[in-house]
Amino acid sequence: MLQVPRSSVTRGAHRLLFTALATFVASACDPGAASSQAASQSINEDRTTAIVRATARVAPAVVSVNVLRTQRVRPRTMWESMILPPGAQQRSAGFGSGVIVNDEGIVITNDHVITGASQIKVTLAGGRDLDAVIIGTDPVADIAVLRIIGEDLPVAPLGTADGLMIGEWAIAIGNPLGNYVADSKPTVTAGVISAVDRNIAPSSDDEGFYFGMIQTDAAINPGNSGGALVNADGEVIGINASIISRSGGSEGLGFAIPIDRALQIADDFLEYGEIRRAWVGIDVEPVEADAWGRSRGVRISRVAEGSPADDATLEPGDMLLRANGRPLSGPLDWEGVLLDLRAGDDLDLNVQGQSRTVQLEAEPFPSTTASRVTLFRDIQLISVSAQIQGELRLSSESGALIADISAELTSRTRLQAGDVIIQMNRARIRSADDAAAFFDALTGQEGRIVLYLERDNNYYTTSLYWRG
Repeated sequence: MLQVPRSSVTRGAHRLLFTALATFVASACDPGAASSQAASQSINEDRTTAIVRATARVAPAVVSVNVLRTQRVRPRTMWESMILPPGAQQRSAGFGSGVIVNDEGIVITNDHVITGASQIKVTLAGGRDLDAVIIGTDPVADIAVLRIIGEDLPVAPLGTADGLMIGEWAIAIGNPLGNYVADSKPTVTAGVISAVDRNIAPSSDDEGFYFGMIQTDAAINPGNSGGALVNADGEVIGINASIISRSGGSEGLGFAIPIDRALQIADDFLEYGEIRRAWVGIDVEPVEADAWGRSRGVRISRVAEGSPADDATLEPGDMLLRANGRPLSGPLDWEGVLLDLRAGDDLDLNVQGQSRTVQLEAEPFPSTTASRVTLFRDIQLISVSAQIQGELRLSSESGALIADISAELTSRTRLQAGDVIIQMNRARIRSADDAAAFFDALTGQEGRIVLYLERDNNYYTTSLYWRG
């Protein structure tokens, strides 16, 4: 049993006695004032709702993330090419939000908030500015991990996205106005959990694919990116990341990255210095939809020799219905499962026609044996235009269409003529020039690239190991 010190009881008793005497004197002098005081106290108690209490717990640990970017200026006209000096640069500012998740100053935000940053400054709710350094970024999951150094840092209580109930309260906390207002305290919007495990495919103006997201109708505006999605208990359950909007503002379709995924990524960077994503050796393709456009399951299109899937005797043509309990209706669902998988984790697969669950143990991504692409000289890309979209009946309004590709490169990468490259890692590909610029930026680097494709009006993903 919790023991309360006697001195604390005595002090509490004295306070209660003083309050009672004060109330008695006030009522004796002015009975109306006592009644008004009691009514005011009752109203204040009614105003202190679960949303107010939850906000009070988390808001101090939600910060503004201010970014300076230095970018090379590319001339847009012949006149600009004549007057701009070689190597001209331009500085721009941006902002977003972040969440302090431990007392060592670790801040989680979105990768797109800090991409290309030359300087990052974090502003606490009280107005204190602290310089931030990047611990790691994961453009595939759109998570960045920062570190700040300061005393008495507030820390957000952390929850889980597991077991979220559709319709329960959801609170979005962030800094949508950044430095445009003098007050550095975050803003709060409230709504409900609208859905879970949502996959988001980009339109022409959106930033990119998201997998396994929490959907909410709590207003999320551009500066809220990287802020906290909070439950009624005052625990962070997600990192706000994206909206679907025709107007550019909130329309009740906001999406947050589950906090479990964000923390797993942060732990990877802090412990290993890199993301430890796993590999099972399976490529999948969509199943034919029914008359209403619905599909169930994904079909294995390729099993890598010597992979965990190969050891489990899975074969091309097998239909996967569920993975780790999550239903699969298309390749994006499969990619969402892989996004949260780590080397050494078990993967339970429900295969159509098999009564038993097939269990695999995931392995590290095999960079030594993965397909390596050193040059894209054997591929011809053209930009998707309105005419090409109509002619080929593409869903994508923009992208880099593979017009021609060598048989060798198709064998090594599983790309094929007619594929439309929509995204590489977190970079949206809206034209052939975007694709060329992406690979130019990789010169001298190596690592895994996730490509997002449209093929036959379905979305696919494939991974390459790049050596520049």
